[in-house]
Amino acid sequence: MVMNPERIQAFNTWVKATNTKLTQINGQRKYGGPPEEWNGPVPGAGCEVFISRLPRDVYEDLLIPLFSSVGPLWEFRLMMNFSGQNRGFAYAKYSSSAVAAQAIFKLHGHVLVPGANISVCYSTEKRNLYIGTLPITMTHDKLLKVLEMMVEGVDSVSLRMDMDGKWATLVFTSHHAASMAKKVLAEAFQKRFALTILVKWQTALNPNHNEPPLTLSKRHLGTIPAPPGLNHSAHVASAPNVPRSPTTAECPTAHLLLSSSSPSAPRAQQLSQEERAMRLHKLCKLLDVVKPRCDVILCHAAVDGFLHFNYKVHIPMVTAPFTGRVMVLPGPCAISVLEDARQAAVQQVMQKFFRGQFSL
Repeated sequence: MVMNPERIQAFNTWVKATNTKLTQINGQRKYGGPPEEWNGPVPGAGCEVFISRLPRDVYEDLLIPLFSSVGPLWEFRLMMNFSGQNRGFAYAKYSSSAVAAQAIFKLHGHVLVPGANISVCYSTEKRNLYIGTLPITMTHDKLLKVLEMMVEGVDSVSLRMDMDGKWATLVFTSHHAASMAKKVLAEAFQKRFALTILVKWQTALNPNHNEPPLTLSKRHLGTIPAPPGLNHSAHVASAPNVPRSPTTAECPTAHLLLSSSSPSAPRAQQLSQEERAMRLHKLCKLLDVVKPRCDVILCHAAVDGFLHFNYKVHIPMVTAPFTGRVMVLPGPCAISVLEDARQAAVQQVMQKFFRGQFSL
């Protein structure tokens, strides 16, 4: 996209005229946090709103006055590209959740420029990180000690196994602590242990795993629009042409690896989560299954800002697909949102499988 020199000039003129102080760091440009004239307490939970569907040549000269019209801003963060354009979304934090609610009520759907209706919803200040894969010998206590040397604000740690290895969910005391950890953990593990790990925000899962998928007409759909490029018929398959693999009937070894009633596996009914994960990992190698195929379809957008997706996860060795629903937060583009939905769907299926809610 070509830069708009008129918009850049208007932004620079506004910054000089208002003496507004902005700080650019780590892909975002920040105002306040708090501003110098702030004399109130630090805002608590529920005081921040998520703003999306922003035109890429819109800057703080339009956004800060608009969102300040609802109430004083404690902080405003505009996500930026290296090119100087915004990334299509921003965050505004107010003094209270009541003011944040007013911002959503008044500004959601606001026409910022002709043809651009912005989306405003509650921001979920994420505090959970997902890291892996970790050594198979990693324990809860060992990981806590390692993290204490690298980051601050770790509230709790949980470990789990999946078909790719061992992963950990880290819960932090604040969004700021989690953000700081996300920036340093991968490099810290590489430097200290020569271990390459993936660090990402944990995708929100549907808390009600027993809720059946719903078929909704357009009149049921939420009022919050989906991210740019994503509509309610969005459909993506992560592996559209998965070659057929042998079934468990054609591959007796697969049955021995996974069966909970196999005569050759007397302890199978007492298998731990880690043992089941290792067996599944071996099975995937045996059947040459790199990853399952995942189809996701946008169902609706809820008033809390979450996008609800129905999914079908197809594993080549299994006749019937696994189905369910997951929730993810809006992102800067459709591709990233769909990828988050696919990852959440596969994660939910694996969790259910390990809990014994699914069987092959």
